[in-house]
Amino acid sequence: MKSILVINGPNLNFLGQREKTVYGSETLDEVNDRIISETDELEIELDFFQSNHEGDIIDEIQFAHYNEVDGIVLNAGAFTHYSYAIRDAIASVDVPVVEVHLSDVNNREDFRKISVIREVCAANFFGEGYVSYVKAVRFLDKQNGGEQK
Repeated sequence: MKSILVINGPNLNFLGQREKTVYGSETLDEVNDRIISETDELEIELDFFQSNHEGDIIDEIQFAHYNEVDGIVLNAGAFTHYSYAIRDAIASVDVPVVEVHLSDVNNREDFRKISVIREVCAANFFGEGYVSYVKAVRFLDKQNGGEQK
C-alpha cells in the first residue's frame, strides 16, 4: 500500500477561526476528513502532521525519506515564501513533494506570490480549498503507479 504524508505548516491549526473569507470556515480536522473521504477509493495510507515550527516540518520531511513514504503533500504556510531550510530539505530527499495552498496565492499580497519551494516540488495546486489537497494526493498516487480517478 502506498503512503502519503500531508504536512501543514504554521497557523493552519487555526483554520475555521482565521480569515474565514480567505481560508473558509472548515477546521484543519474537517479538511483532513474531506481529503480522506475524497480519496477513499485509492489504495493509499494517509498520515497527517501539522506544526508551527520550521524544524519540525524539516524533521517530518526527513522522516518521510527514511520511512520510504511515497509522497508528501505540503502546505508550508508562510514558510513557503522564505524558508530556504524547508526548500533544502525537500531537495535533499528522494520523495516527491507537492506544494498546496488553500487560497489562490497568485491573487493575494505580492509576498505570497513568491514560493522558494516551488522549483523543488513535483507539482503545485492552490486556490481550491481542500480540493487542492485532493488533487495533490491524486497526482502523487498517479506518479506512484495508481490510476487517476
